[in-house]
Parts: sequence; C-alpha cells; structure tokens
Amino acid sequence: MAMASEETAKLGNTTAGPSPAIRLLAKLGNGAVAGVTGVSIIFPLDMVKTRLQNQKPTMPGGKLPYSGAIDCFRKIVGTEGVRGLYRGLVPNLAGVTPEKAIKLAANDIMRGVLATRAGTTPDKLPVSYGALAGATAGLCQVIATNPMEIVKIQMQVAATSPRANVTAMGIVRELGVRGMYKGTVATLLRDVPFSMLFFPLQAMFAQKIHGCMDGDRSTKPSTLAVLAGSTVAGVLASGAVTPADVVKTRLQSSSQPSPPYRGVVDCASRILQSEGPSAFFKGTVPRCLTMAPLFGIALMMYDLQQKIVGW
Repeated sequence: MAMASEETAKLGNTTAGPSPAIRLLAKLGNGAVAGVTGVSIIFPLDMVKTRLQNQKPTMPGGKLPYSGAIDCFRKIVGTEGVRGLYRGLVPNLAGVTPEKAIKLAANDIMRGVLATRAGTTPDKLPVSYGALAGATAGLCQVIATNPMEIVKIQMQVAATSPRANVTAMGIVRELGVRGMYKGTVATLLRDVPFSMLFFPLQAMFAQKIHGCMDGDRSTKPSTLAVLAGSTVAGVLASGAVTPADVVKTRLQSSSQPSPPYRGVVDCASRILQSEGPSAFFKGTVPRCLTMAPLFGIALMMYDLQQKIVGW
C-alpha cells in the first residue's frame, strides 16, 4: 500500500501543473512583454537603419542624403528633434506585441515537440531541428509582422517626403487590408532565414558562454548567458539577411497600394542596376546594432519570466 501511495504521489507530481492552454497563453504573454521591452530600447537605431536603407541619390551631384549612421542620426535630431527618433514607436509597439509573442512562443513550442521526437531536451536540440523550429516561428509571425512593418516604415520615412503629417490610422485607411500585406514575400525571405539562423545559433552560443562562465555545460544556460548568446546570434543572423531587408523596405515604403516595383525580383534587379551590389547592404551596421540587442533583451526577458514562473 505504501509503495502504491508512493507511485501515485510520483504520478501526481508528474502530471501536476497548468494545462497546455495556460502554458501557451503564458508563453505568448512572455513573448509580448519581451518584445515590447526590446523594441522600446532600440527604436532610435531602427529609425536610422530605415532611413539609410530607403535613401536614394537625390542630392546635387547624385549624392545620398546621409553619409552614414552617425550623420543620419545627427540630421534626424537636428531637423526633427529627439522626438523624430521615435516616430512610429506607438504603432510599432502595438504590432510587435503579437509579433514577438508568436515568434518566441512558436519557436519554444516547436523546440519542445522536436526535442521529444529526437529523445533529447530543447537545450540540446540538433542544429537541423533548431533551424526547423526557427523557420516555423518565422513563418508564423509574418501575419503580424507585415502590417506592423509597413506602418512603422512609412512613418519613419514620412519626414523625408511631402507626407510629413502622416498617422498610423491614415496609413491603414489609405492602404486597406490588401495593401497592408504588400511585400509579404520579401518579409518571408527575411524572417524565415533569419529565424533559421538565429535560434540554433542562439541556443549554441548561450550554452557555450554558460559553460565558459559556469564551467558546467550540462546545466541550463543562465539568464546572462542567454543575453550574450542572443546578442551574438543576432549580429550574425541580421547581417546575413540584410539584402532581403533592403528589398522589403523599398517595397513597403511606398504610400500607394500598388508599389513602384512589380515584386521582389523587379525591385532587386532595379536596385542592382541603379545603385550596385553595395546597396543591398545599406544600413547593415545599424541593423545589426538594432537586431542584436533587440533579440538579446527579448530572449533574456523571455527566459527570465519562464524561470520566475517555473515552467
């Protein structure tokens, strides 16, 4: 009887805990908080990145409006004030809440499913499975990412066009539902490869950094190791997909429902012909400086919340 009671207690401990639905809601909530925190901190860098990627040789002598990230930052502050660095922040936060919630939760859930299939733990998932989980997360997030990116980009570049008084709701009304999803292919070409690279690299770097700091690579990475690993992975992954981000920015910066390009291939071809291969890497430095801390902070917050909750 005592043995039976013991077994029942063990079984009870194994099955105890919140339901799958509650766990899912918690993961979505954790992802949302993590995303809002990260975006709020790095938004000025994102503004600089967007302006650099969207600039064209419109100055006398065929010169570009900005000579680099620092020059762009100074000119924005000089002509628009500090508030100009945060143009489009509120609608971006409204969009990033579901976007980061979906991305982080989808990756976390898929890693758990694939780890069970592989007979291991999510922290020790093979790279190929980690890439598959990341690709799934990148694919799922686009439903929230695309509308949010269009509103953010058009508000960020509005000061450089006659539409200086543009508002988020004005953009939504002007473009309509269909227009809010223009450039979706380019967004997929950026976000799916990014997630395929970022999440496996993040897990690998976090574990290695934890091993160097703690001396024990068999335990779960510390929150500091997660922050450091995510930041390094963010630099590599964001730099690799910058060409897709440039094409996406050009497609989505137009205020018309039908963009001035016929699609991704046409946009890429015209950039190459008129500006050369280097144009595909415009804004690489500010993009890396934006995405690395964004995902570093977001993953750190996500990990910290999970540790506090305990599951």
